[in-house]
Amino acid sequence: MKINAGSEEMDSFQRQAWCSDSPALLGFIAAILTFSACSRSEQPPAPRATSASPTSAPPTERVVGPLTAADAKALATMVDRLKEYVDLRNEIERKLPKLPKEATPQQIDQNQRALEKRMREARAGAKPGDIFTVEAQPVIKRLLASTFGGPDGKQLKASIMDESQAAPSAAKLTVNGRYPDTVPLTTVPPQVLQGLPELTEDLEYRFIGDSLILLDVRAHVIADYIEDVLPK
Repeated sequence: MKINAGSEEMDSFQRQAWCSDSPALLGFIAAILTFSACSRSEQPPAPRATSASPTSAPPTERVVGPLTAADAKALATMVDRLKEYVDLRNEIERKLPKLPKEATPQQIDQNQRALEKRMREARAGAKPGDIFTVEAQPVIKRLLASTFGGPDGKQLKASIMDESQAAPSAAKLTVNGRYPDTVPLTTVPPQVLQGLPELTEDLEYRFIGDSLILLDVRAHVIADYIEDVLPK
């Protein structure tokens, strides 16, 4: 900081003020510290860290296509069956004893297995193609072929198979069958999910080997499946 002075007397005063513990110096320092503290207090606090999307963010776009009118009609048959399945599952689940708020892992497992048993009884005659309908299957296979045939196709398949089963052939797929406890759940990349009809109500797409399965998370059962959907 520079102070202009027009005389030697002023220069002498400067030296005394800045080179000693004078009241002038102490007062000056106190003023600077007070100003600095006030400036910091006036600054807005840093935003809290969060992983949530901003409210102004656009919704995630789902890409199911390209679809012709016939494709859309074919997939609509699957959507209808999905709704029927969810309605049945919810009806059965309402009749089960309610879990306590602080349910133990054992209680949760018992509840899940009870739902699994009753779903199997209610769908005793279920078979492959009941949800992945005959009309919808060729469209789904074509959509997956388009996704895996793209520039990132090999990487997408590798990411699925890397987490896949040590011996997928050992996992025999059956409708209403419990998802094999020894088979890890594979991660399905977003690019693959965006090319398939959207699922709700705790239903998930998963892969076991080259088969696409529809997993009921609540009952831990395979609601339906399609074989040979991944490119060789």
